Amino acid sequence: MLSAYVVIAAITVLGLIVFLEPGQPPRWAGLALLAAFDLLVLLPDRALGGFKERVPHLYLALATILAGALIVLPPINPWFAVLFFVLSPEVMLRFPRQIGYAWIGAFAAITVALFWLAGRGDLGLLVTALIYIAGYFFFAAFATQTARAEAAQAESRRLLQELREAHTRLQAYTAQAEALAVAEERNRLAREMHDTLGHRLTVVAVQLEAIARLAGTDPERATAMAGAARQEVRTALAELRQTVAALRAPLEADLPLEPALRHLAAEFETATGLPVTLDLPAALPALPATHRLALYRAAQEGLTNVQKHAAATHAWLRLTVADGRVHLSIADNGRGPRTDATGGFGLRGLRERADYLGGTVSLHPRPQDGAELVMTLPLPPEVNHD
Repeated sequence: MLSAYVVIAAITVLGLIVFLEPGQPPRWAGLALLAAFDLLVLLPDRALGGFKERVPHLYLALATILAGALIVLPPINPWFAVLFFVLSPEVMLRFPRQIGYAWIGAFAAITVALFWLAGRGDLGLLVTALIYIAGYFFFAAFATQTARAEAAQAESRRLLQELREAHTRLQAYTAQAEALAVAEERNRLAREMHDTLGHRLTVVAVQLEAIARLAGTDPERATAMAGAARQEVRTALAELRQTVAALRAPLEADLPLEPALRHLAAEFETATGLPVTLDLPAALPALPATHRLALYRAAQEGLTNVQKHAAATHAWLRLTVADGRVHLSIADNGRGPRTDATGGFGLRGLRERADYLGGTVSLHPRPQDGAELVMTLPLPPEVNHD
């Protein structure tokens, strides 16, 4: 538009110089035509009552007639054809491409016809007309590319805004999920402490009160109760060590999965005295942190359940990779899962982790005896499956 304003201003100044020159009979007609063209093209559409938008073809036809009249108005002024440089981009911006080029073709035909009449077949003037026509198509192509670039930029801004909004929503969802995860973990810790350490400490407190009452009247019974209290404390300490071992992070979540599982099994054996047989592959693919953490938590939960519920004498931890999936299983030779069990908090948490990663978690009895917890996760596409 700035280029259009500059062109129209330059043509207007030249027109004023020509039409105000003494001895020019059509000066007032020329000035009127020039003023009409300037007002028609430069005034905003709202100042014309929406005329340009309502009947754009009529608007451009009037502008074309005014420009053509300025060209043939005596004395002949071919340079008024520059006004079509202004109209050529406008038709490309107002109409579809085919209609826009049809208008430019009309400008070209009018220019050739007027230059032919003005020069009475002068070949030089016709060559000049061709130069003007080339300018029409150049400005039209330039306007088309500019409009496309602006549309692409607007689309990019729109997509960027949508991406920012989606990112903001994702951050909010992530924060909410983290808060829920923290709340769930706190609930689990509270339940673990209540069911294990809290229960045994309550028993010890009752026994100590009884010892205090019987110490003077029945020393033998008080001594026996003190031994029982001592055993309860030892059992509570063992359960506390086991719980702490199960809740520890996988060595700051940076250690590869294979050594992290070995460390977990060793701590579990030390805390519980229950042997764990490991079956780990010699080489694992480079799993993402989300997969490593989910598999590690599954191993934690499985070993914890073996110690608390299975009454087992042995446990097996096995990790395999096959058919684009990684499988972790924790098995024992204990009493097996209850037939009426629906899955506690820990098992539900594992299933949620697996669902998020597109995997599965199952708990089922072994063919021989005991139970087996299995987590299966698909390997991400970017991981080498070999």
